[in-house]
Amino acid sequence: MRSVFAPVGVLLILSSCGPMTVEQAERACFERARLAAKPRGEIAVGASTGGAVADLDLTVSSDWLAGRDPAAVYETCVMAKSGEAPRRPLYMRPDWKG
Repeated sequence: MRSVFAPVGVLLILSSCGPMTVEQAERACFERARLAAKPRGEIAVGASTGGAVADLDLTVSSDWLAGRDPAAVYETCVMAKSGEAPRRPLYMRPDWKG
C-alpha cells in the first residue's frame, strides 16, 4: 500500500517547485520592487514607568544599495518566478506609488 502513495507524494512535492502563475509572481515581486525604490522603516518612541522607550525597524534591499531600477527588478523577478513577462509594467500599475 505504501508504494502506491509514494509516487503521489513525490509528484506533489515536485509540483510545488514549478513556476508560479504570472499573477502570483507579480504579487510576490511587487514588494521587492518597492524596496528597490527606497528603504522602508518605522520609528517608535514612547515612555513607560521604566523610562524612555525607542524602537527602529529599517529594511534596506540590496537592489536599492546597487541602484537598480525598480521596474527592472520587478520584470526580472516576475520572469524568473513565472517564466512570463508581467502583464503590466510596474510603472503602469495603479497601486505603484514609487
